[in-house]
Amino acid sequence: MDIPLLAGTISTVIFAGSMLPMLAKAARTKDLGSYSLGNIALINAGNVVHTLYVVTLPVGPVWVLHGFYVVSSALMLAWCLRYRSSTHATEPTTEPATRVADADLPVRLGV
Repeated sequence: MDIPLLAGTISTVIFAGSMLPMLAKAARTKDLGSYSLGNIALINAGNVVHTLYVVTLPVGPVWVLHGFYVVSSALMLAWCLRYRSSTHATEPTTEPATRVADADLPVRLGV
């Protein structure tokens, strides 16, 4: 195995390994509120364009890494769209009366 292929293999394992905890947590908790939908959409668009480049390269670690990125970012986009819509539907709304009651809290505490 030559040095570039070895480096590509090692970096693929490191990059994929760094994303696995994020994917596992997102799948487990279904809490994607801290992820930007716009950013995830741009990542997916970038992956589509980058695929045009990757397919011109010989099969190797970059194919594996790019395939992993395509699958993981597509999963994150699907989960983000699915779980955010179901979360927003079940979130309790804060009524103005609650905010007013909280605003006079220092008065009630004698502060």
